[in-house]
Amino acid sequence: MDANQGNERIGRCQAQLERSLSENAYVRFMREKMENAGCAVHPEFFHVEMCDLKVGGGFRPEDGIVVCANHLHTQEDVDHAVTHELIHAYDHCRAKTLDWNDCLHHACSEIRAATLSGDCAFKQELLRGNFGINKQFQTCVKRRALLSVNMNQACTGEKAEHAVEEAFQKCFKYSEPFDRIP
Repeated sequence: MDANQGNERIGRCQAQLERSLSENAYVRFMREKMENAGCAVHPEFFHVEMCDLKVGGGFRPEDGIVVCANHLHTQEDVDHAVTHELIHAYDHCRAKTLDWNDCLHHACSEIRAATLSGDCAFKQELLRGNFGINKQFQTCVKRRALLSVNMNQACTGEKAEHAVEEAFQKCFKYSEPFDRIP
């Protein structure tokens, strides 16, 4: 990809991010809940970048949320990624002792983000070619959480698997700041 194509993707993704911040109900809800928790999220908290890893985004506690222009293509992709990362930011804000190198802490936040962001909605799973009748939503949440925790160098392989399994029941049910799983 040449520089012009990269700049075009970044520009398009920046516009999608701005639309997500102003129009998406889940994103607006999460920003409001973070502000209520004492962690206001301003537009400078969000960054659009070209990412090396094949991820849609990320949360960096020191400087905010990254949205990956080279891996997100639709407005819906950006909305889901921003919501997912805002759940991590919310967890980081609320749990003052959250340690991202603690595999259980990381697994819990990933389980919550996969559960609450729409990552595992039926349509998303169909588009990925994953469709099962029995507990498909829970299977998706575990799979997505495991993929993310495995990217943490402190939590690869069996450590990641153990952390996701151990944290699943408690963290899957914990829907705050939502009243229930959206």
